[in-house]
Amino acid sequence: MAKEAVVEVNWTDYFVSIVAVCPWSKKYWSQQKIDIQEWTGEILALDDYVARVYKHPTASARQLKKMMNLFNEQREDEEWLYSHPQYGGHSTPIGVLIQQDYALLNSIRSSMRNHNK
Repeated sequence: MAKEAVVEVNWTDYFVSIVAVCPWSKKYWSQQKIDIQEWTGEILALDDYVARVYKHPTASARQLKKMMNLFNEQREDEEWLYSHPQYGGHSTPIGVLIQQDYALLNSIRSSMRNHNK
């Protein structure tokens, strides 16, 4: 079986490209508040990060969605999302799980709704 090619991601370019759907991503990336890790099966504490992106290039979109749902059930103080290149558009170029602080994310969303009124 052939080994899959390793996709190198330019995360700076990616976070700039998703500003329309995630307006704070570029800002927090430039402030080094988003951590990128390989998925090892261990969930790390967010500590001073607003988000952590776990790279999981071998997982299918379906597997990532199941993991996201499980973590959202188990970890009430966090919000989990996933992204997979099969969806195109603003998706990540590799499969990822995204861990975020639930309260901070809701605060950002709320302030954006109020700002856009």
